[in-house]
Amino acid sequence: MTIWQRLLPTCPDWIAESAAAALAKVKPLWESVDERVLLNQAKVLRAFQEAGIADIHFATSTGYGYSDIGREKIEEVFARTFGTEAALVRVQFASGTHAIATGLFGVLRPGDRLVAAAGTPYDTMRQVIHGAPGSLTEWGILYDEVDLLADGMVDLDAISRAVIGARCLFIQRSRGYSLRPTLSVERIGEIIRTAKAANPEIICVVDNCYGEFVEEREPSEVGADLTCGSLIKNPGGGIAPTGGYVVGRRDLVERAASRLIAPGIGTEVGANLGVNRLILQGFFLAPHVTGEALKGAQFTAAFFGGLGLGVHPTFDAFRSDLVQAVELGSGDGLVAFCEAVQRSSPVDAHVRPEPWDMPGYTDQVIMAAGTFVQGSSIELSADGPMRPPFAAYFQGGLTREHVIIAALTAANDLAGRGILRR
Repeated sequence: MTIWQRLLPTCPDWIAESAAAALAKVKPLWESVDERVLLNQAKVLRAFQEAGIADIHFATSTGYGYSDIGREKIEEVFARTFGTEAALVRVQFASGTHAIATGLFGVLRPGDRLVAAAGTPYDTMRQVIHGAPGSLTEWGILYDEVDLLADGMVDLDAISRAVIGARCLFIQRSRGYSLRPTLSVERIGEIIRTAKAANPEIICVVDNCYGEFVEEREPSEVGADLTCGSLIKNPGGGIAPTGGYVVGRRDLVERAASRLIAPGIGTEVGANLGVNRLILQGFFLAPHVTGEALKGAQFTAAFFGGLGLGVHPTFDAFRSDLVQAVELGSGDGLVAFCEAVQRSSPVDAHVRPEPWDMPGYTDQVIMAAGTFVQGSSIELSADGPMRPPFAAYFQGGLTREHVIIAALTAANDLAGRGILRR
């Protein structure tokens, strides 16, 4: 009996063989992941040491949170790590979308024009920009987007034309619910340089969700004026219970703080409610946890690609985020995949996910996330909209072993339902 059949006694030989072949393919790639983890861990460790983090910075603050030295130190650690003038790191951010929206509302004023650099943003950001009550366009912000080229890459020439007279360029690093390539930090730098050559006053805001610590550099190190993300994704290390961050130019971070809290108060208030240690510990672990998720994503791509499914990116492709898309080809396949991931979870394994009308999304969405922190995308999850090509967006994983077990379970279930065939 193989290790795969010991893990899952019902696993047929052909799936076990594919899993073994996938593991053999990706193991040589893991050495480069380990090198990146080591470099990013050193960068984070140095930021902690330079900031002088001490036990006193874990203390709880309540109420207004005045003179919260721990909160101030957290923001110093983030600013040092991302190489920026300032940071706003708060539990008051409910999600990555909230952090990004706060940054955009801080930058933009009625009559300004916002340009999206990589086609249509993902579903929840569309609602922030236009369509939902209180959206940017409802506040008089003008909006344009630059369509992607036929190969899914950004159109630098079109961006150069579009940013003339614009106030802000929005750059979404990850693919969202699409199969376009993720934007590398190098490509983000090219976009920013192109935009600023055409319009030196343009403010470049990057949605960094799923991308932190995947590469050696962050968008803030290649010219981003604001970089935004969520603490229940990569930088929270699976430990931060909630929150988000905005890092960048000091004046723009202060504008974001005024939007989050209130003008005239800005960064001076905001109780930490006892989570300072969790944020700091999670951020310290984030490079390693991100590396584990990357290794799991490479295995998933090699495994399901070997079984004949469409995978984006392929196992040996360059990666700039954690998201692994697997094309299931039907609604039944997507549901079966997500059910298997949920059943493979340490929390709520008994729950059966179903498609539903999730706030902020235009199609029904099915989500599997048996996580310790609700909705945590650095923990293993799978989700996708109920629309062609019925792709599951598989991301996260605190350990590569958990990702491998969940992927094996999903393949076995798909085979058992006749969706996946030899």
